[in-house]
Amino acid sequence: MRLRFRLLALLLCLVPCAAQAETGLAIMDPQVLRELEASRFGLAQLLAPAQPRPIANDALFALPAMSPISVALDDAVTRYVADHKGRSTQESIGIGAGHDALLFDKTLLTAGTTRFVLAGIVNRMDRAYVAPETCGEIRLIYRLTRTGQTDTPPRLPMTLNLVLHARTPNETITCADLARRWLDTTTSGMASAERLQGGSGPLAAMSAAQIDRIETNLQISHRPKSEATEFRTDYLQKVFHYDIAAKQFREAPMENQIDRDRLLSDAVLGREFRDWLLAPDNLRAFDRGTVVIPEKFLATASLAATPVGFAPSSLQPAFGLMGDGKGGGVFTERDVVTALARATAQGGALDNIRSPDGFARRLSDITCGGCHQIRGIGGFHFTGADTLATQVVQGAVPASPHFAGDQPRRRAIVMSIRDGKLPDFSRGFSDRPQKRGSAELAGTSLLNGWGATCYRRAARGPADASFASWTCADGLSCQAAGDANAQIGMCFVK
Repeated sequence: MRLRFRLLALLLCLVPCAAQAETGLAIMDPQVLRELEASRFGLAQLLAPAQPRPIANDALFALPAMSPISVALDDAVTRYVADHKGRSTQESIGIGAGHDALLFDKTLLTAGTTRFVLAGIVNRMDRAYVAPETCGEIRLIYRLTRTGQTDTPPRLPMTLNLVLHARTPNETITCADLARRWLDTTTSGMASAERLQGGSGPLAAMSAAQIDRIETNLQISHRPKSEATEFRTDYLQKVFHYDIAAKQFREAPMENQIDRDRLLSDAVLGREFRDWLLAPDNLRAFDRGTVVIPEKFLATASLAATPVGFAPSSLQPAFGLMGDGKGGGVFTERDVVTALARATAQGGALDNIRSPDGFARRLSDITCGGCHQIRGIGGFHFTGADTLATQVVQGAVPASPHFAGDQPRRRAIVMSIRDGKLPDFSRGFSDRPQKRGSAELAGTSLLNGWGATCYRRAARGPADASFASWTCADGLSCQAAGDANAQIGMCFVK
């Protein structure tokens, strides 16, 4: 029953979420995307500029740049099957009917009947803190899609993000000029494709020289609900950086995807990570959501499950990193309390993390997998527009509540860059938008309305300072939405 409440809350969020996503920093109009892909923004056209048009995946993965990606994903699926087969007498993994858990058919990735279709373009200049000279990122998001006539749904549960630097350091256009172009250009409407890529449009100078990496998110398996098991879907995420010298994408560590298993098994590495993260400057960046964790602590893959409530605890990125007070783990509550006091004494109160529970929550949501397990549409935050549909599907939305709730923050950053001001790159938890967008989001399921994430204060003891501001609008109360003992719930009618 609680799961039904969570799904209903997500469904009721779809209309306001869709409205909040239309901020001018995301291109989601199907007609515009069709025109952009047909001109020069097909995946193959960007990777091989001499390619005149979008191509099927058998030809795409024959390109030297792309072949390492198909090999890595093929290996990942093989390892997943080896890790999960036989784990339960009621779980049989395979392709098609007759299996309890249905595995992604990896032959579809490189088939001549599928291709990656442009499903959205997203401005991520809010990530300029990683490399200020590139002004942040622009992400072209492609959805794996069957082509031609078929009796099955054409869209497949996989996205591929081609991540580009917003500019190359030697370009004449400034970050302020680029921000102005995005803010001044309408991103929807029949005629906007020409404006977006022509003259002073925000996409005018975009080229293959700006390519940084490819990010993949694949629904690797799906287990329908049955009398014996609960519904569960697993999502595999990987990152491939572009090697300019080799002109190939290479598998790489994922930004802030903490390698939990290695940190727990290697005591020396675990202590090194603890000392690094709890250092005052790093802890403040961690609190603000702008920390960049060194690669030696990171994993090259993430496995995220949905719904989170039914995922084994071992899949949670932070599970086990916090000790239970009797030993184990990388951090103890005492470590965290001491570090928070030291950081506060040196630079004032932190914005988000004010307790061990807040620290633990940030440990998960700072990772790729943890973020995608929170307020997503399945395991995705941007599913994109269906540009091949013959008609618009009523109620369909291209982005998750988390994506929509973050738009006021992203827009404020781009406006600061345009105006030559120092941006505030900080962000709240993935569950709850920052206060800077509270006026715009107040009363919606994105912030404190029906279905919003909220804090359930215990009957005894003080409120947890990390979540005390997560309240509900008048007429609503914070109620359990899964675990009856969980301190995080959802806003429902009293």
